[in-house]
Parts: sequence; structure tokens; C-alpha cells
Amino acid sequence: MDNTQNNASSNINQQSKLLIVEDEVLFARAVMRQLQKAGYECEHVENLKDARSIIKQFTPDIVLLDMRLPDGNGMDLLLEFVAKSIAVIVMTAHGEISDTVNAIKQGAVDYLKKPIDLEELLLSVQKAETTVIQSNSLDYSRQRNAHATEGVELLGDSGAMQSVKAQIKRIAQLVASDTVPPTVLISGETGTGKDVAARLLHLSCANSDKPFVHIDCASLPDDLIESELFGHEKGAYTGALNTRPGLIEAAEDGTLFLDEIGELPLALQAKLLNVLERRVVRRIGSTKERAVPARFIAATNRDLHEMTLVGRFRQDLYYRLNVMSITLPPLRERAGDAMLLAQHFALQTSRRYGLVANPTFSQEAVRMINSYSWPGNVRELRHQVSRAMLLCHESQITETDLALPMTGKSVNIDDLTPLDVAERTILLQALAEANNNVSEAARILGITRMTMRYRMEKHQIVMRP
Repeated sequence: MDNTQNNASSNINQQSKLLIVEDEVLFARAVMRQLQKAGYECEHVENLKDARSIIKQFTPDIVLLDMRLPDGNGMDLLLEFVAKSIAVIVMTAHGEISDTVNAIKQGAVDYLKKPIDLEELLLSVQKAETTVIQSNSLDYSRQRNAHATEGVELLGDSGAMQSVKAQIKRIAQLVASDTVPPTVLISGETGTGKDVAARLLHLSCANSDKPFVHIDCASLPDDLIESELFGHEKGAYTGALNTRPGLIEAAEDGTLFLDEIGELPLALQAKLLNVLERRVVRRIGSTKERAVPARFIAATNRDLHEMTLVGRFRQDLYYRLNVMSITLPPLRERAGDAMLLAQHFALQTSRRYGLVANPTFSQEAVRMINSYSWPGNVRELRHQVSRAMLLCHESQITETDLALPMTGKSVNIDDLTPLDVAERTILLQALAEANNNVSEAARILGITRMTMRYRMEKHQIVMRP
């Protein structure tokens, strides 16, 4: 989980602040005592002027607002608070229906008629606090993903990439005409740009202004992944101090992108399948089901079909995800695209660091870029070119700056080791180096422990005590 997300969570769990705008001092003091006893931080003012003054130093989460104040009508203040995204509970001794309806229309979350029972008031405040928590959580998700689709472009003029772009366009049109968007599975090797394709698909759909929520299933901690995805109610488990919607809810009617879906634990695969089948989600500790209108896009660099055969991935979930599919080709199969991308990344790096306006490549550098196999695909190309751009002299990237392995050596196909044999040998070497510690071997190879286990099963590598 990234630091931004930790910060968002801690903000939600902080003590809520309340402002009481009430000219009846004795009543206001009784309300303050009740709320402070319940753990709220409170401030009290008696009129509109003081309320406008105090919010310059004290930013409340919730306001208890009397509608009849010595220097004016509380309705004027209501509009100002709502504009600042502050939850407002109005209080009135008059109880005119028209005033109450108008206040709710203007954005008040609740109203209380005097004389007010303090227990009823506390209950209303708690409900408003829940609304604030949910709003903060969803706002965080929107802010975190606001930049996620900025400047998205799937570069490439090769026939393979033109086919991918055409697929995205067709799928976007299908999504736009269906009330329940079809799920999409994007497959391809590591570094081919599966996340870029997902964002481009989101941007190509009619509701592209809605949230795009990216979830990396491989990076979520095992003990938090269920809560992160599905949300939880207050008290659902130790540490659940407040109600919090999950990332599935945060996607609203936008797009939920499940990256590295093959790493999702089997137990949660069943819950995700239920969400996709029934289009509802239920938070941990809740009995209430909430509608899920979001579009689901999943991505993987693994062979999910093969994983279903060995019991590592649910077959029913695989079929449910694979309604529409997009396969991104490796860079070595995209004739002519490597140089196009290299020029793009060089210019991007140059602008970011204020370097030369028009970086160039030497002839030998161009030859190397076009002939190299790029096993890490576009991600490797971007890294190498960006690094070379920072190291080059006089705005020209040379073969020395690129520092790529030697290319161009002829290879006899008959002398090559079969892929399966080579992979098994690499796994055994890593295990030997790690003294048969699977986790350490996975770290050496740069893969997850789950992937390591899967590969070991595939090659029938059995650990003996």
C-alpha cells in the first residue's frame, strides 16, 4: 500500500470536528458536553458573524446550525458550509415544513426540531459522520486516480498495434451501449503496456469522466486485500475503527482495473466472482448489499487457462473475466515501433529535466534499438532510453549511452535449449542458490512467491525435506 493511501486512511480515522452555531447558550453547552463525552472536538458560536470568523481557523467536519440567529437566517450560512463540503444538520424551533424542505434541498444532511433530545442529536451526528467518512474515502480515490488517465496514448504504427487499437475502439462501443458493461481481460508479457491499454479503454468509453481505480492485486497485503477491495463496517474486525467503502465501491460507475489478477488469492476469487455475477458488493461486517455499476477490466502476464487446469485459478472466474479479450504483443513483434517509442521517451525525458529540445540517436544506436529483442518490452525500452538521455552528450544518444547487451550475433536454432528445459533449469538454480527457500528463490528471480509455486508445479519440482 502506498504512502498516499496510508495518509488517506489516517485522515479518515481522525477525531471529527463539530461547530455548533446556536444563540441559546445553555442548550449549546449541553450539546457540547454530550458530544465531547462521545469523543468529538467541538466549538460554539452564537451568530453568523462569529461562525464566518471561526472557520478561518477551525475547519469542522459537521455543523449543527440553528436556522434563526440574532444577525440573520441560518440558510445563508448553510449554503456557504455546503460549498465547502461540510455536513450540516439544521435545527429549528419553528418547524416550518417549507424551511425544512428548503434546507434539505440546499444540501443539509438532516434536520432536528426543537426541543431536541440529546440522544437523538447524537444519533444524527453519528449518521452525518458516516456520510463524511464515506465521502472522504471516495474523494481520496478520485484524487488518487484523477491523473491516472491524463496523457494516455498507446503508441505504435505496427499492424499488431493497429489491431489492438481497433479492438479497444470496438469494445468501448459495446460498453457504451450496454447497461452492464462486459468484462475485459488484457493479457500480455510484463512491460507490454497492459495498464495503458486499460486506461485508453476507459477514456474511449462514454463515461470517461468517471473514476478509474487501479488495483495491483500483487502488491496488496494478504491481511488487508479483502478490506481494501470490499470495504468494511465499523467494528467488523480488530482495527476497523470506522466504516470504510472498498475500492470496488470507489469505482462507482467508472472503471475498476484489476492488475495482476492471477495473484488474487483463491478465497477472494470466489467473492469477486459473486460481485461480477450479481453486480452487488457487501462490506465486511455488513448485511447490506450495494449495487456495483462499474466496468471491470483485468490484466495478467500469466496463462490463466493453464492455471485453471492446475487449480491455481477458478475456472468460472476465468470465463467470467474473459468475456472480451485483448492481447498485447511483445515489442519484438511490433516491427518499427521500437524506434518510434524510443524517440518519444527521449523527448519526454528531455522535457521533464529541461534538457535539449530535440534529442537524436546515432546510427549505431538506431541499429541496436531495432535489432535488440527487448525481453522487458516497452518498460525496459523506456528505462534504457531515459537513462541514456540523462547520460548522453550534445543531445545525441549513442550505443554507449544505451549500454545494451551485444546484438547481431548469429544463432543456430539447433543449438538452442528448449524453453521448458531452460525455465526448469533456471528455477532449480535459483532454489539451489536460496538453499531451497522458495520465497528467497522467488526474490532472486524477481517474481512473486505464488508465481514461483506455480512454475514449480508446472515443471514437477518437488521440495524434499
